[in-house]
Amino acid sequence: MQNSLEIGGTPTIHKDRSPPSWKVFLILFIVLVGFLFISTFALAIWFGMEQNKSNENDICLTRICVEAANNLLKSIDETIDPCENFYQFTCGAWLKNRKIPVEDTSETTFKVVKTQLTNNIIDVLSSSTSTSIDESHAIINARRLYASCIDEEAIEMENVNVLLSFINTQLGGWAMLQGSKWNSSTFNILNQLLKLFEYKHSVIFNVDTVVDDQNSSANVIRIGQSDLILGIRSIYERESPITIAYRQCIHDIVLALTNDTSMINDDINAIFELEQRIAKYHWTIAEQMAHVDESIRTTLGNLSHTLDVNFDFVSFLRHAYGLANVSLMDEDIVFINEIDFIRNVSSIINHYSPRTLQNYLVWRFVVNRIDQMPKRFQMIKQNFLKVFTGSKSQQSRTIECATFVNTNMDFAVAKLYIQKYFDENARNQSMEMIVNIRNTFIDIVQQSSWMDPISKSKAIEKVHAMIEEIGYPDYLGNDNLTRLETDYAEYNFNSSLMSNDLIILRLNMKKNVQMLREPVDPRKWAVAPTIIDATYTPEYNRITFAAGVLQMPAYHKDAPKYLNYGGIGTIIGHEVTHGFDDFGRKFDKDGNRIPWWTDETIKKFNERKQCIIDQYDQYTVTLAGTKLKMNGSQTQGENIADIGGLKEAFFAYQNWVRQMGTEENKLPGLQKYTPEQLFFINFGYMWCSKVTDELTLSYILQDVHSLSQFRVLGPTSNFDEFDRVFGCKPGQGNSRVNKCSVW
Repeated sequence: MQNSLEIGGTPTIHKDRSPPSWKVFLILFIVLVGFLFISTFALAIWFGMEQNKSNENDICLTRICVEAANNLLKSIDETIDPCENFYQFTCGAWLKNRKIPVEDTSETTFKVVKTQLTNNIIDVLSSSTSTSIDESHAIINARRLYASCIDEEAIEMENVNVLLSFINTQLGGWAMLQGSKWNSSTFNILNQLLKLFEYKHSVIFNVDTVVDDQNSSANVIRIGQSDLILGIRSIYERESPITIAYRQCIHDIVLALTNDTSMINDDINAIFELEQRIAKYHWTIAEQMAHVDESIRTTLGNLSHTLDVNFDFVSFLRHAYGLANVSLMDEDIVFINEIDFIRNVSSIINHYSPRTLQNYLVWRFVVNRIDQMPKRFQMIKQNFLKVFTGSKSQQSRTIECATFVNTNMDFAVAKLYIQKYFDENARNQSMEMIVNIRNTFIDIVQQSSWMDPISKSKAIEKVHAMIEEIGYPDYLGNDNLTRLETDYAEYNFNSSLMSNDLIILRLNMKKNVQMLREPVDPRKWAVAPTIIDATYTPEYNRITFAAGVLQMPAYHKDAPKYLNYGGIGTIIGHEVTHGFDDFGRKFDKDGNRIPWWTDETIKKFNERKQCIIDQYDQYTVTLAGTKLKMNGSQTQGENIADIGGLKEAFFAYQNWVRQMGTEENKLPGLQKYTPEQLFFINFGYMWCSKVTDELTLSYILQDVHSLSQFRVLGPTSNFDEFDRVFGCKPGQGNSRVNKCSVW
């Protein structure tokens, strides 16, 4: 029987074997190594679990963070290098997957916000409770106006009776509807323009009341060119699908109003030729900006001598302001814009027959009433808009009516909206951001190498004096309805939409005319709270942020600061910078347009401005196979504000982080991106946009803002901190070697 080491047995002893103590040591060693391995493995598992817990703690998982992350993840195209094209990086997937709705001309990241805002307005105008607000005169009439607008059956039953009655009794009829029966002997162009002015229509010449830019405590009269239906003169210079569709629109509208077609074609050709002649002298936006310092300031007593035209502007102004019981004096200030247009057009209208002039003036009134007319007229307009703007279908009637009421009774609508939907935290947090961004702008001014001490000091004074308005006027936030009731005391509507529209037009004229004798209130809102907008008003040195813009992707009270600063923060910075762009810089801290910079500082400013103009001149887009260049001069004010606003918001965010002593949690699914990178990503995402070719062309020719992609590419390519954050090298597609910057 062979002896072996068995549990419980006794080992056989041989002289040539290892001593028993070595064997025990070997067994213990093996056991110890196994224990250490198991312990290490368990420790690694535990450490990994703890690390995952730590990583989870670094991620923001609130509803707002998850929603924001989802939107950004669906927008970013990670196949694009952010250093090559940051707009395509932030918006590439969004652009690929979004389509322009058939009833619209664009699709933007703000569209969801706008839709929700409009739906909220529809809600508050459609429903009512038994509160004192709902029983107020202003609110009752806002809802009555909305009800008359959505009642399409009543609009069809009324047909065009109210409109035709107005044309016949107030405008002397319409020659195109009456054919050879129209009597030209009663026509007087001054009287016709006065009647249109009474209903807030400034045709050919524009007349309104504005703040005196040299004395911001008073109002003055301003005259200049009116608008063109097709927007700009270049469209009138050659035959195109737009001009053909426009004449067809006139033809179809007139044909829907009369059976007398004996002179319709000749009449349409004549009024189109008149409009072409007027357009020939019409100033473009770029020309207006280039000659802004050439506007003329005179008095009513000297106006005839200053203009030296046949049209009696003095008599027109006296009668126009008399419509609202405002008597003019010879000493009243009159501000003249586009004086060459006024002189040339005053001359040419004398060469046209009363019939052509009357046809054109009445047409300009009728075309603006189409949305209040029966459906068949709206469809004619839509056929024209399909060619003119690319819109393939109408908006729903409820959306159109909510917009109509919000435009004309904005503060009554806002009262209902803020009571039900607006979060007061938005005002408080936005104010904190404004303070931080204004302080950052002051730091930028102090550190500037091109401003002299005197100009720096006055610039800083202007920043400190800047008025900020957030959300809505203060009086809408309390239970006192006195101000609201006073503002809308004369708004008394019925079930007829056309009648209500005429009431609004006359009241709007009266308000503007009576401003001439009213004291200037720098805090009087001129922006509807329930729209998505922000403005800078140089005459008041005031920045205004409507309640509608304080929503994602620009802002949310629970969003990380890097998103809010990359969103509404850049908008705040943009508006602050407007006080120091090529136009805003000409107004002092009190809103007076007087020189307050030294000549040397102005010279250096212009050098920096020119760099930006040259940069944006090089941007191009291709429409229908044609490459079109941007107009850097036309957009330079907005470009300066875009570039400055991005910098101010970013530096303000960095200051906030330093004050807090820690960075915020990242977004789920986007952990690879730092908070600073997410600041820029949300900035880019905010400007994702698709626009029809027709509207894009209109923007290029008429808008003072750059196209959306250049509002992202321009500012980021000029910012050293963007290069640092994304590791870009100057010379890459999204990083300029010679960066342009004013602020």
